[in-house]
Amino acid sequence: MTATEAHEQDLAGIKELREAHARIRAEMGKVIVGQEGVIEQLLMGLLGNGHCLLVGVPGLAKTLMVSTLASILNLRFSRIQFTPDLMPSDITGTDILEDDPETGRRGFKFIRGPVFANIILADEINRTPPKTQAALLQAMQEREVTAGGQTHGLEPPFFVLATQNPIEMEGTYPLPEAQLDRFMLNVHVDYPSAEEEGRIVESTTSAYEAQLDQVLSGEDIIHLQGLVRRVPVSDHVLHYAVRLARWSRPGEPGSPDFIREWVSWGAGPRASQYLTLAAKTRAVLDGRFTPEVDDVKAVALAVLRHRLVTSFNAEADGIAAPEIVTRLTEAVPVTVG
Repeated sequence: MTATEAHEQDLAGIKELREAHARIRAEMGKVIVGQEGVIEQLLMGLLGNGHCLLVGVPGLAKTLMVSTLASILNLRFSRIQFTPDLMPSDITGTDILEDDPETGRRGFKFIRGPVFANIILADEINRTPPKTQAALLQAMQEREVTAGGQTHGLEPPFFVLATQNPIEMEGTYPLPEAQLDRFMLNVHVDYPSAEEEGRIVESTTSAYEAQLDQVLSGEDIIHLQGLVRRVPVSDHVLHYAVRLARWSRPGEPGSPDFIREWVSWGAGPRASQYLTLAAKTRAVLDGRFTPEVDDVKAVALAVLRHRLVTSFNAEADGIAAPEIVTRLTEAVPVTVG
């Protein structure tokens, strides 16, 4: 295949993805009322081959949203409820001793845990000890599980959505910054509007049952993840994404004064990568073949807010990470040429 043919094929793929995006939103709308921004960010994480951390109070349909997305995409879905007594083997699986009926010999057989699925919902990940958190985070990073000295690969696509309750912190084990950094996006799920809440109550207290249609398969998702990687990025967009991540660090030359005042530790190199990937995915979902600076700005909050460690000065001034990210996107100049 020539370069021109490959380019035309990618253009056709982007057009098909835009149509599929509209169908996914329509199917999700049969079950989920509102939350369009959250759904778009979940798709950005999936197509960017990353993982998402969902933060929201209970009762906002986070679990229903994820399971519905898995049904529409015809992917295997697994939900893990994280509790203080959850063990790593409860996630990854364990070896059991069994008898071979033919030979009469005993041997170990690996029984796969719930992590062997395509979409994993890690419910309240901060309610389990660090050792168990690490078992899932290793699978997220390496796309494989090690048990009993054997390595077992995870079938792609592999997408983890972890949830956290932002208001009930008693008895929790907060994720350290190094583990938070493994999540591509930090997605905030907010309360519905009054109109949306009325529609939610009307639909959930009636006999209505949604009939969902499949839009994409696992093979389609893998193909589209490759398509996102092939999307070209202009130099000025790439430089903006890199500078945005670098200027979040208080020791970086040229970083704004408010960063030095309010930030103890800035975002690492993963932030630059995820800013670019998320901007690519946002452009492709919109039917465009290359991202713009506005795409980077649009994804900056979800990419950066969990990667900034604010200082005591920020706490004293009542300044949180989202406000810092918003100011930073406007402070970083766009250089063209």
